[in-house]
Amino acid sequence: MLSDIEIAQAATLKPIVDIAGKIGLSAGDLHTYGPHMAKLNQATINRLHVQPAKAKLILVTAINPTPAGEGKTTTTIGLTDALNRAGYHAMACLREPSLGPVFGMKGGATGGGYAQVVPMENINLHFTGDFHAISAANNLLAALIDNHIYHGNALQFDTVSWRRCMDMNDRALRRVTINQPTSYDTGFDITVASEVMAIFCLATDLEDLTRRLGRIQVGVSVQGQPILASDLQAEGAMTALLKDAFQPNLVQTLEGSPALVHGGPFANIAHGCNSLVATQTALRLADYVVTEAGFGADLGAEKFMDIKCRQSGLRPDVAVIVATVRALKYNGGVEVADLNTENLAALAIGVANLKKHVGNLRQHFGLPVVVALNHFTADTEAEVALVQAAVASLGASLHVCRHWAQGGEGALSLAQAVATQAQQSAKPTLLYADDLPLTEKLNTLAKNIYGASAVTFSERAQQQLVNMAEASLGLPVCVAKTQYSLSCDASLRNVPEHHVLHVRELRLSRGAGFVVAICGDIMTMPGLPKQPASGRICVDASGKIKGLS
Repeated sequence: MLSDIEIAQAATLKPIVDIAGKIGLSAGDLHTYGPHMAKLNQATINRLHVQPAKAKLILVTAINPTPAGEGKTTTTIGLTDALNRAGYHAMACLREPSLGPVFGMKGGATGGGYAQVVPMENINLHFTGDFHAISAANNLLAALIDNHIYHGNALQFDTVSWRRCMDMNDRALRRVTINQPTSYDTGFDITVASEVMAIFCLATDLEDLTRRLGRIQVGVSVQGQPILASDLQAEGAMTALLKDAFQPNLVQTLEGSPALVHGGPFANIAHGCNSLVATQTALRLADYVVTEAGFGADLGAEKFMDIKCRQSGLRPDVAVIVATVRALKYNGGVEVADLNTENLAALAIGVANLKKHVGNLRQHFGLPVVVALNHFTADTEAEVALVQAAVASLGASLHVCRHWAQGGEGALSLAQAVATQAQQSAKPTLLYADDLPLTEKLNTLAKNIYGASAVTFSERAQQQLVNMAEASLGLPVCVAKTQYSLSCDASLRNVPEHHVLHVRELRLSRGAGFVVAICGDIMTMPGLPKQPASGRICVDASGKIKGLS
């Protein structure tokens, strides 16, 4: 079997103008980046957004994964291709990959096998420069803060809360000291965990982007008053850096399906969804829009509903939960090295994780659910039959998908089920009311979605609760925790009971419009593994990249 990059490089891509033609756009609607990538220009976006949305919205989420991931992006792409093969008019909406995972443990985020978005090397690396623009805007604000303090501190900063960012795993930057007239401790977050990334992905248009950037709280004055980016007159210059990046990127799948790939907040730290402007644009260009929310449904899907949908008014018509035999065995206690060996006993235990996620989406969000079993070559017939029986006992449908090996053809059953279900009347709901206190929102989330018995707060978090009591009113909560467990402890797999969600720190994201609750030992600047994926990546004498996955 060819590697992902070999499959992608062997493909014959269509001109991006031809892909645009499939969704009713012309060359005049595009700003091209070579023959196979383009941005939709701002005039086109503005024109489309005054039109009513026409598409069904399909949310792809997953169970708690193994460290390698379970093919949620691959399934999103395979399902999009399958819908188009079945005669529907579909397009995908995905996040852009972060360089952190590309060079770290997980690898790229363009799908795999014969279900990929291409050109995968460009998308996985610099793409159209969006993340560089986001990093620059973030760090411009940091520079303006320090410059203001250096030149006399007219705003009377007492504390500075704004942090720098870069799109790379670099644990050495987690804590740094800024040497101003008076020094202070700060640090770097990875770009995909930054508030600027979240704002970029939640803003409705350029005016909203500017307003949100101006609302960013960067510190507190000696009088105890919040200091905002607008107090530094930073929002206009930040928007200027983000203007071109804010236009969604159009690419294609290996089968020529259109895909908007735009924005990329992490789901274990940030809210884990592609940009709202890309989703809203796609809903006016296709009949079915397939989008994903990162990691398991306890993270990405919950945040999709309680943050993205809450702020935008969007509601999915159907949710697809991606499961794999190997991840279910992992949740049943099997270690990574043994996942390719049949183990029905562990699988029977691990299916509880899938049942919990199905129940959460149905009971707490009112979403109809279809299960996609992403097939791996090591899966045995007995293992697949066990998972099918477990899903049938829930009254849900399961579809064994082979899109990794067969492209859209391998997900036709899933596509037909999703299309049928999407025509039914769904009434999605949100988990909690806007006006609940922050602690009650956290308790509701922890107990209902994670199965926790309680929420505890560090002394620092308790003081932060007091400090942001007024500013946090009406804002949803964005939990930053491990993706490997429903709890905040990565070692507690499957469906742990009697665990406690421990909130280590709270961060107010005024511009994004939520409060981040940092739980357990999650880091907003990840580190590299002992053997980073970067060791496999190289460039040959002809300039061809090898080793990306």
